[in-house]
Amino acid sequence: MEMRRRLDVLVVDDDFADRKIIRRTIAENDYDVNVVDASSVDEGLAKLKEQSFDVILLDYKMPNSNGLQMVENLRSRADLGSVAIVMMSSSDSDQLAVACLEAGAQDFILKSDLQKLNLQRAIVHAQKRFELEHKLHQNYLDVKHIAEKDPLTGLSNRHHFNQLMSLLIQEGADARVDVALILLDLDNFKFINDSLGHDAGDRLLIEFSTRVKSLLRRHEGFARLGGDEFAIILTGIKTPEQVEQVALRIIHALHQPIMIGDNQLSCNASVGAALYPLHAQNKQQLVKFADVAMYAAKRAGKGLVRVYDEGMHKNFSRQYDIQVGLKKHLEEASFNMHFQPVIELSTGKQIGYEALIRWPDMTSSFVPDEFIPIAEKNNDIHAIGEWVIDNAIRQIALWQKHTKSEKFIAINISPIQLQNDKVTQYIIQRAEYYQVKPESIVLEITETALFEQQQMIKQSIQVLADYGFSISLDDFGVGYSSISHLINYPIDIVKLDKSLFKMDESEEKRLAVFEALANMLKRLNMTVVAEGIETEEHFKLCQALNIDHGQGYFFAKPASAEDIESQHTVIF
Repeated sequence: MEMRRRLDVLVVDDDFADRKIIRRTIAENDYDVNVVDASSVDEGLAKLKEQSFDVILLDYKMPNSNGLQMVENLRSRADLGSVAIVMMSSSDSDQLAVACLEAGAQDFILKSDLQKLNLQRAIVHAQKRFELEHKLHQNYLDVKHIAEKDPLTGLSNRHHFNQLMSLLIQEGADARVDVALILLDLDNFKFINDSLGHDAGDRLLIEFSTRVKSLLRRHEGFARLGGDEFAIILTGIKTPEQVEQVALRIIHALHQPIMIGDNQLSCNASVGAALYPLHAQNKQQLVKFADVAMYAAKRAGKGLVRVYDEGMHKNFSRQYDIQVGLKKHLEEASFNMHFQPVIELSTGKQIGYEALIRWPDMTSSFVPDEFIPIAEKNNDIHAIGEWVIDNAIRQIALWQKHTKSEKFIAINISPIQLQNDKVTQYIIQRAEYYQVKPESIVLEITETALFEQQQMIKQSIQVLADYGFSISLDDFGVGYSSISHLINYPIDIVKLDKSLFKMDESEEKRLAVFEALANMLKRLNMTVVAEGIETEEHFKLCQALNIDHGQGYFFAKPASAEDIESQHTVIF
């Protein structure tokens, strides 16, 4: 036989006679009921502290504090539990009944209707309504949790984080709260995701979140904004030094390797921070300036922290102008092409040109050393590279046709381009289209390219060399200079970096290095080109070392095709 649960009922009514009637009516029910009396709101609240109840039968009209106020008090308490409230009154006012229900009661009953069936029905209905209300509220909380939390890490999501920032930074608020915003972006996360799979990437994000969370106080906001982007908001931070200390503590905690299966991973993050109101005057500025600082950290290296300053903003604005300009000038095909003559040093004859892309003539102008790295990062380099290849080969074809000469054109190729086998076919296709012999085209590649995606790049270079193009190794003698590259790649020409000329007569070591490099390359039967020849002394030194070709301001500055053609003695 099923055991019925005892029903605990609290009756709050200042009228002794009414309480007695309610007790007798409840006692007539056929289930186990425990009734507790209270003659006032205060006494009822005291009873609730002593034990929990299933139902409260509450008189509306009582001295000092009426039942409606008690309902409002109870519904504001988080520890109320699953108690259902039935309001009682001698008044049959519809407005009163509605007011009681709106305040949080589950039912309203007239005292004149306190017969057995009516009271039993009111109690059952009240419990059922409370149960439904509780389920609805729980569903609301579940939906709210889903809407506010990141499902992978359990951190706040972008929406919830923005709400928190809006609470802390209120427009026009008289009292400003000192707020620091920290933005974190995991280094090399895409590589881990691509090489080990998304499951490993997810586990890395969870471990990262756990480590950072352990360093923060409970009331500090920590959110996953999306992908591998995270944000922390701190209060009470007044100086850049304070926020930098917090950020460095996070960076240090990430130095311990993370085991994902059999793989030991290092987890670094680029961190940018900004302060309100020290740096920013509103929420939008704070986010922007923290992002600027994080961008500066990424550019400076991996696992670094940067706190915003005005210099960063100027640099970021310049970077942003370049990004926007790249898209615009690519769409309009408005870049300029300049050509710098290459001289045969033994005879002084002009034997070719290096094609150099230039920013359009505008108020804001940027040099290739600025916009090419950004184009590589944004993948605009493929479109830029094709524009350069097409224009350079087309121009040398025109000059060869008009002058009946075999001057060559040297074209710079980005390492990013070489990672795409389509570039090899494009170069071949353009040479065939303009009917330029491959030996008239020199493809210049920086040595750093040979360190990235080695097999793919080596294959691309080999295809181009086999077709007949000359391969030139640019900027040799600075950074990563490796003799093995001269042996393992089909390199015909080596260009000595212009920085080797930054010496005076007292710098014997630098001069000795320059001489040794030139002699070594000649012994390897390489064609040697010296860049940056700007003085007669540079020119004579190169001649003395038997260097083959040279280019620099001593001979001519880069110029447009029109300017070169106007100087008939230069090309004709």
